[in-house]
Amino acid sequence: MGSSALLLAIETTCDETAAAVLEGPRPPGVGVPIIRSSVVASQVGLHRRYGGVVPEIASRAHVRQVLPMIDEALARAGVGLRDLDAIAVATRPGLVGALVVGLTAAKSLALALDIPLVAVDHLEGHLYACQLAFPDRQVYPCIGLVVSGGHTSLFRCDGPLETAMLGGTTDDAAGEAFDKVASLLGLGYPGGPEIERVARGRNPKAFALPRSFLHDDRLDFSFSGLKTAVLYALHGPNAQSPEVLLDEAGLGDLAASFQEAVVDVLVAKARQALARSGLKRLGVGGGVAANSRFRERIAAMGDAIGVEIFIPPISLCTDNAAMSAIALPKLWAGQVADLDIDVRAGLVRPGRG
Repeated sequence: MGSSALLLAIETTCDETAAAVLEGPRPPGVGVPIIRSSVVASQVGLHRRYGGVVPEIASRAHVRQVLPMIDEALARAGVGLRDLDAIAVATRPGLVGALVVGLTAAKSLALALDIPLVAVDHLEGHLYACQLAFPDRQVYPCIGLVVSGGHTSLFRCDGPLETAMLGGTTDDAAGEAFDKVASLLGLGYPGGPEIERVARGRNPKAFALPRSFLHDDRLDFSFSGLKTAVLYALHGPNAQSPEVLLDEAGLGDLAASFQEAVVDVLVAKARQALARSGLKRLGVGGGVAANSRFRERIAAMGDAIGVEIFIPPISLCTDNAAMSAIALPKLWAGQVADLDIDVRAGLVRPGRG
């Protein structure tokens, strides 16, 4: 048995089929796992015509893609199945059918190879991606902010395996709001990159849009009212009217104003959580963290108040299997799953330990 261990990670929580091979030191060795390989099969093309993820289509695509992705990850890492020491899989939160595909593949491999199975929380993985991206810096303890298509949540993270949820969205997640507003504006899917594209160079103060909970003590988010305000700005008091009241420049200004409203809330709530906790580090994960305006504003906030900001490269912000490297510290802590483990579709509020 060598001084390091190899882990195969599988990710099928939503609409990306991903696999990765991670290598990390065995106890008593210390250090951040390294990514031997990471591959992702996107389903964007399958869901674009619907303007959002269709669960049944996502599940069927995972069935087709999960084994080829595993094979590709192993090949790129230059290892075989018999070289693996453990299997990791994201089991929560996500789409039930999608989660089941990944878990079934992971269980089958763990049973056939007689190696441990480690269940991973998708959101904790997004935050651990910060440590993967900055292996030479101390990320924990920190405030964690996950901003994605399905989740907008704040956490206190005293360590990779010690997270406590501080607050989350009461309705739409930030990424979901981007997708829905992009649809209202007649833009493509996914909405985040499309809104960022048309907002570039436009006036973010052109429309006075709401910023829910901005000055509330609660560390929660709400974007449904913002989405409704965009609808009225487009169509006037008669929101059902097919007539759009804005020209192309106006649409760009509205996109910029919407984007700025979302970013204002995300930055303000992150700052509020940092102030309340006294922590001086912020880790950010999730697909919305790829937005350049958000990255610019959150970095400026960190500089202004003396807080270290950790945002992974875009490849580790969007859904991927490499972030399931958090399974290695779980493995060494003895947090191994039984083969009768099931998926959990909804958000689980992680507690310490």
